[in-house]
Amino acid sequence: MASVNKVILVGNLGRDPELRYTKNGQPVATFSLATNERFQNREGEVQERTEWHRVVVYGRAAENCAQYLSKGRSVYVEGRLQTREWENQEGQKQRTTEVVAQTVQFLGGRAPGAPSAAAPGTGAPTGEAGGAPEPPAGDDIPF
Repeated sequence: MASVNKVILVGNLGRDPELRYTKNGQPVATFSLATNERFQNREGEVQERTEWHRVVVYGRAAENCAQYLSKGRSVYVEGRLQTREWENQEGQKQRTTEVVAQTVQFLGGRAPGAPSAAAPGTGAPTGEAGGAPEPPAGDDIPF
């Protein structure tokens, strides 16, 4: 039986992205993303619940996220869930589940104080290639 590991989130950044580089020099950005759910409880009162997600972005898209995103900014994230395990300094096993983003789309306007230049490559896949290829010049669309 086939399986699917796909996550789609639309939410707001809880903090500015943090940019680091792997030993091989590959950019890696991490940020927290808040999604909100509104529902009615048994008494009929509207309640809101916030869920926090840890998002990891690689490659050129990671650099774009670090440069153009900031706390409070709305984003669309598409990717997969991944769980990592490690031992902390006390020798205890630690575990975290994160969203490894394949697409990050910046939504809404600029955040206050953000650079005025348009963010290149927003919405492009974040794979090893660093974005989607440009369409051929003068390509006629048949519809």
